[in-house]
Amino acid sequence: MAPPRLYLDWNATAPLHPAARAAIMRAIDVFGNPNSVHGEGRAARAAIEGARRKVAALAGTDAGNVVFTSGATEAANLVLTSDFRMGRTPLRLGHLYFSAIEHPAVREGGRFAKEKMTEIPVTEAGIVDLDALGRLLDAHDKAAGLPMVAIMLVNNETGIVQPVEAAAKIVHAHGGLFVVDAVQAAGRIGL
Repeated sequence: MAPPRLYLDWNATAPLHPAARAAIMRAIDVFGNPNSVHGEGRAARAAIEGARRKVAALAGTDAGNVVFTSGATEAANLVLTSDFRMGRTPLRLGHLYFSAIEHPAVREGGRFAKEKMTEIPVTEAGIVDLDALGRLLDAHDKAAGLPMVAIMLVNNETGIVQPVEAAAKIVHAHGGLFVVDAVQAAGRIGL
C-alpha cells in the first residue's frame, strides 16, 4: 500500500476556503451592470463595493485605494510602468529594480523596456540582499527618472517572508516608488 500523498505546495495554491466558496456562490447570483441605476445594477455595485471594503480592511488601507484586476499578471502590467501616476500627478520613473525571486509577471517588467530593468540579488537563504539594493539605488541615475522597486512579501514557491519594511526605508530614502506583491501573504500574515 502506498503511503498517503503529502501536498507541500500550499503556499502556491491551497484549497478554496469554505467562506470564500460561499461568497463566490452568492456573487454568482448577482447580475447586472454595476454602472446602471436599475435594481440589478445597484445590487451588483453594492456587491463590488462591499468586496472592495473587505479587501481594504485586509490590506489596512482605504477602499478608494483598491483596484480589482483579473490576477497578478494584469496587476503587474498595470503598475509596472514608467508612465506611473499618483492620482492625477504623473511620476517619471526611469528604472525598475526587482528581486531575483519575483513572479514571472514582475520579472517581465510590465511596460518597462528591458534595458531599464535590473535584478536585485538574493542571499543563499532566498532573502533579498538589502545591501545590494542600497548600492543599486545609490548608483541610480535620477536624471532619467525615479527608481521603482518591486519585491514580493512572501515567495510563492518557498514561503520565505521578505524584509519589505526595511526595503521600503531604503527605497524611500532614495526617492523611489516601492511595489509589493502581497498576494501570498494576504490572509496568512499581517499586511
